[in-house]
Amino acid sequence: MLDWIVWLNTNIIWGIPMLILMLGTGVFLVIRIKGVIFTRFGTVMANTLKTIFKKQVNDVEGTITPFQAVCTALAATVGTGNIVGIAIAISIGGPGAIFWMWICAVLGMVTKFCETTLAVAYREKNAKGDFVGGPMYYISKGLGWKKTSVAFCVFAVFASFGVGNMVQANAVSSGLKLSFHLSTYVTGIILAALVGLVIIGGIKRIAAVAETLVPFMAAMYIIAAVIVLIINAGKIPAAIQMIFADAFKGSAAVGGFAGSTMLYAARIGIARGVFTNEAGLGSAPIAHASANTDHPARQGCWGAFEVFFDTIIMCTVTALVIITSGLWSDSSMDGTHISLSAFRNTIPGGEYVVSIGIVLFAFATIIAWYYYAEKALEYIAGVKVIRLYQIVFVLLVFVGCIAEVDVVWELADLFNGLMAIPNLIALFALSTTIVKLTSDFFKDAKRIRPKDTSFSTFLQTKK
Repeated sequence: MLDWIVWLNTNIIWGIPMLILMLGTGVFLVIRIKGVIFTRFGTVMANTLKTIFKKQVNDVEGTITPFQAVCTALAATVGTGNIVGIAIAISIGGPGAIFWMWICAVLGMVTKFCETTLAVAYREKNAKGDFVGGPMYYISKGLGWKKTSVAFCVFAVFASFGVGNMVQANAVSSGLKLSFHLSTYVTGIILAALVGLVIIGGIKRIAAVAETLVPFMAAMYIIAAVIVLIINAGKIPAAIQMIFADAFKGSAAVGGFAGSTMLYAARIGIARGVFTNEAGLGSAPIAHASANTDHPARQGCWGAFEVFFDTIIMCTVTALVIITSGLWSDSSMDGTHISLSAFRNTIPGGEYVVSIGIVLFAFATIIAWYYYAEKALEYIAGVKVIRLYQIVFVLLVFVGCIAEVDVVWELADLFNGLMAIPNLIALFALSTTIVKLTSDFFKDAKRIRPKDTSFSTFLQTKK
């Protein structure tokens, strides 16, 4: 089964077709919106970073604040992929994989901006009075593809078991076992209990936890990584040179894989890039759709910022720490060991920072991905099945802590890819709507639209 899934991921799901679809969508959208995310980057930052500590505007609609929405989305994206996933990408794809991860992130900023904008534009209120949205809504309402919406939701639910649950839980138990010699069973019981306590509170409790957890854990990890890089400052130029050189020629010997090629490095870099920032998957827009905002494209700016922070900043510092350590080519270590050792060999107790970071990152990812799957399941079958899903989800947290999850990593890539396909096609099909919403917002980005503003004129087109 594992061999078949690996073949499917390598040749189909994350092979040439997906590379063309993922990168092609990004390039297409950059052209369609005239690169406004980059030409008006100051405006994007003014509507994200500069607004974090400002008082929220009351005369706009939404369930949670824009910052809570992006923290919830970042909780899902800033996970073990930023630590363990980067180590895996470099060890099997070579340092050149990071270059392709950067390319994926630059285009991903635009993709995430567009899918977030659509999610807010097509959102609606559920029976509880909360705003809900995401690809299933803009695919069905914008294009009339009901069966495709359902398929996306099914893929999202299965993805939540892998990328959003067992992979994260296993990284937590492995990290705590290596650093603190804590039993995987004990870790499983504690982690499952904590996840259960949070997810029963719904989006408001999940957002409140994410709003507190994400800034703290990101700051803690970045500070530790910067200290390592300052100590290894002399090795950074060579590491950067290696990233660019290997991106186009591949590595002669990469871990256990001899003769890595440019195409292989690109495939690994893009797959891991999407795994970390989720641009194009359609998952994060589900959180952004709940945001208290006056304009879809204003929240879209948060989507672009999310990718910038996750991949350009977080993943880059991790990659430089690993490459400057020289451990990336040691085939005797897995991703968790490489990351722990890279910090430990440079600063005393560095492995504890990584272990704690993995715990916090993974916990945040688990609760955020639960919400994504809950909304997907609610779209398919209504709220009556949510309680059963909560029980299954919490049980799988425990299973993920104690089981071998090699096959789960491959399944995570599989369902990530399956989620991305209908979402990316929808972004192509709804590009006219995206252009209209983007143009309307950037024409006067400072103006706050009143609460009763209608975007119906933008939603009439199905092209």
